[in-house]
Amino acid sequence: MNVALLVNFLGLIDEMKTRGEIVKEFERVLDLYGFDYYGIVRQPKPNEDPLSLLLAGRWPEGWPQIYIKKKYVIIDPTIRYLGHAQRGFRWRDTVVAFRSDPHRKRMERMMIEARGHGLHDGYIFPVHGRRGLLGNMTIGGRVVDLAPVEMNLFDAIAKKMFWRLLELTDPAVSEELISSVEVQMTRREMEALNYLADGMTSNEISKVLNISNHTVDWYMNGIQEKLKAKNRHHVVALSFRLGLIS
Repeated sequence: MNVALLVNFLGLIDEMKTRGEIVKEFERVLDLYGFDYYGIVRQPKPNEDPLSLLLAGRWPEGWPQIYIKKKYVIIDPTIRYLGHAQRGFRWRDTVVAFRSDPHRKRMERMMIEARGHGLHDGYIFPVHGRRGLLGNMTIGGRVVDLAPVEMNLFDAIAKKMFWRLLELTDPAVSEELISSVEVQMTRREMEALNYLADGMTSNEISKVLNISNHTVDWYMNGIQEKLKAKNRHHVVALSFRLGLIS
C-alpha cells in the first residue's frame, strides 16, 4: 500500500501545465503499483470507435484493434456494469453479475483473449457529470490487490485526470460538459415527467394528476420542445442525463 504516493499525485494534477507532464507522472505511479496498462476515455456509444475518444492510454500491442474489430464494447462486462456503478470496481467481479446473461459465453471468451494479451485483471472507475456517465479510467495488467482506501484514491484520481486531460486536449467539449443546464420546467411538467419515467401512459398520468389526456399530452409536447427531444423515449433519456430525474 502506498497511500502517500496517490495523495501526492492527486494534489499535483492541477499544478501540472501540460498533458505530457500529467501522463508521465501518472504512468510512474502505475508502474510503482505494478499496473501495466491503462486507459482514460470518454464514454463511447455502441457505434463509436473508443480510440477516437481516448484521452490517454497504454495497451498491449494489437489489443485495441481486436477489441474494436470484434465489437467487444457491446458485450464487455466491465463496460456494461459501468452503467450502473457509482464507484470503481474490479474487472473479474463483473462476469459474476452477468452469469445469466445470454452473452455470457462471449464475455468469457473476451476475458480469456484479454488474458492472452496480458490483461489478467484490473479495475475500472466511472466518471459522472450532470449528463450521466461521461467516461472512465481503467487500470490493469498483472493482478494487483487494492485496499478500500486505495480504491477511493484511484476513484478521485480518475475524476481529476478525466477533467484535466479533457480540458487540455479538447477545451470546447470540456466547456460543453461542465456548462450549466438551463431547462425551466413548471411543477406540473416535472410531475408528468417523473410519472413518464416510471413507465406510465398518458391515460395513467391523467388519472393520477386528475387532468385530461389532452392536458397531459400538452405538457409532454412542451417538455419535448424544451429538451429538443425526438420522442418521449428520448425525453426520459435526456432527463436522466441532465439530472432532471433520478
